Amino acid sequence: MSSQEDDGDEQPEQEMTAVSRHFFGDSEKPAFSISILENMKEEYGLFVWPCSVILAEYVWQQRLRFSGVSVVELGAGTSLPGLVAARVGSDVTLTDDANRFEVLDNMRKVCDLNKLKCKVQGLTWGLWDESLFCLNPKIILGADVLYDSSAFDDLFATVTFLLQSSPGSVFITTYHNRSGHHLIEFLMVKWGLKCVKLLDGFSFLPPYKASRLSGNIQLAEIMLDLEDAEDTSSSGAR
Repeated sequence: MSSQEDDGDEQPEQEMTAVSRHFFGDSEKPAFSISILENMKEEYGLFVWPCSVILAEYVWQQRLRFSGVSVVELGAGTSLPGLVAARVGSDVTLTDDANRFEVLDNMRKVCDLNKLKCKVQGLTWGLWDESLFCLNPKIILGADVLYDSSAFDDLFATVTFLLQSSPGSVFITTYHNRSGHHLIEFLMVKWGLKCVKLLDGFSFLPPYKASRLSGNIQLAEIMLDLEDAEDTSSSGAR
């Protein structure tokens, strides 16, 4: 008997980890799959949530749009949407809280597992450090980053900065339509943003994927509200 079996509640790390595979394309003959390392002892960052599955599918279906462009995933965690973007030809930077070393390390491992070259860096929402200033994404991805209302303001501040740093860029996010929806709308106005596309997350999901998920999940594409900025500038000039 190994010493690990005698340690009571202490479990070997490998028993807490699982590899899930996610397929894209035709269910009979998928174009490719992405393997994800999931850690069952991690509360949020190392588990593939439904919002990630839906956003990753959207990236696949919009793959021509993603080919050859710079993409940043915020709060990437297991990084499924960002990895799909890399697989279809995006130049991808995966980010998560700079203090979550276990999550950042897992992101590097999953890139190696899928033989994909993505940059991995710590980025804490609401902090203005060098890691933020070096990013100029054309597309910002965020799956289920709107679950903690206390972090909404910091998230929108970071998103707004990134959108301003790259004219014509867009923030694409999937989120559960919870009670904080009105707060999201308020913050978009506060930060000079507008929603240019809003979809039911299940409306484009293949049936074989939709049957495994549940919830009221929205996909939104958010951009700078340039008209509002122009109106503010005009009124200030008077």
